[in-house]
Amino acid sequence: MDTLIDLDFRVFYWVHVVGHNFIFDFLIPFIRNAYFWAPLYLFLGVVMVQNYKANGWYWLYYFFIAFALGDLFTNRFLKPLIHRTRPCIDYMWQDVHRHLVPNSVGYSFPSTHATNHFAMGVFIAITLGHKHKYIRFFAIAWAASIAYAQVYVGVHYPLDVLVGALLGSLIGYFMANYFNTRIGIL
Repeated sequence: MDTLIDLDFRVFYWVHVVGHNFIFDFLIPFIRNAYFWAPLYLFLGVVMVQNYKANGWYWLYYFFIAFALGDLFTNRFLKPLIHRTRPCIDYMWQDVHRHLVPNSVGYSFPSTHATNHFAMGVFIAITLGHKHKYIRFFAIAWAASIAYAQVYVGVHYPLDVLVGALLGSLIGYFMANYFNTRIGIL
């Protein structure tokens, strides 16, 4: 376990401190901001309802449930159980931490951003990927960019986002399969 934590710290240091540049310092705080993606969510909602009528509404419902399950499981169960301190408030990083976003409150493990976005990304990839092959790559790359951004801005360790991504992927997978077997996109 010590080796894993040491590797986690090393990767965090490389991404947050060594691997930074002024372009990412400007762009990445936007990428991790939920409001930045609001037009995408609105676009998805309009396109799904317009193209798939009632099934589009069901799709939106299950999409939201995938998000909500990730949020609920991480914030209400895992974070209070594990109590991992965020790197942005951990004393061991105070000399090297770059304040690109306001310090987050609460616990770090697992990343709720990573869990939620991988749940949504995998849900999109599975439910729409059979009709639009290219969307699989974009949905997973979108979720991965948000997970990476969490480490880059210093609010999560890599292990936080990795576990969040795995948990979110499982939630998205099960919700998508449930949706596809019950309703599906025609």
